[in-house]
Amino acid sequence: MLAVLDYGAGNLRSVVRALEVNGIRPVVLGDPDALLRADSLVFPGVGAAGSAMRRLRERGLDEAVREFYRLGRPILGVCLGLQLLFDRSEEDGGTPGLGLIPGEVRRFPDGLKIPHMGWNQVRRQKDHPILAGIPDGAYFYFVHSYYAAPADPATVVATTDYGLDFASVVARDNLVATQFHPEKSGRWGLAVYANFLRTLVGLRC
Repeated sequence: MLAVLDYGAGNLRSVVRALEVNGIRPVVLGDPDALLRADSLVFPGVGAAGSAMRRLRERGLDEAVREFYRLGRPILGVCLGLQLLFDRSEEDGGTPGLGLIPGEVRRFPDGLKIPHMGWNQVRRQKDHPILAGIPDGAYFYFVHSYYAAPADPATVVATTDYGLDFASVVARDNLVATQFHPEKSGRWGLAVYANFLRTLVGLRC
């Protein structure tokens, strides 16, 4: 069973639609016990880190996601879902994250138009199945004011230039995450979901 996490901070409908285009019918879940019965997880998110983490804690979903990771089950984070995987974020005066990827999330520096919104290129830094068949430099759709700064360069799969090079795809063990929105990124975004489903989850689509 593929779960899409519902914690009140995700663009769930478009994520579900993108997965269905790939021939998979996911289950939207917001209960920690039900979540831990799933085989794989898409962790979307839009909005602010502070309120998102508060909702995760109130529902017991923070520990459920950590346990999901410890169990070795595949996780795909999207946008805020990527940022919450890190140790902390500068957003909302400093917000502790889930601590699954070492590093922090920082606000883009002054002088840049915030949020970073629209199409931008993703440059591969290392091979990873999530980008299989996708041209280096392909364009994806972004909407964010903060960016991930991993402590370990080995977790960076791809980067994007917006005044500075930031990590736009990260991976560690059984989790992978994108700062861009695959569900809003046309052909190559759908390919990201297909790669997750085929190579990391092992589903036929």
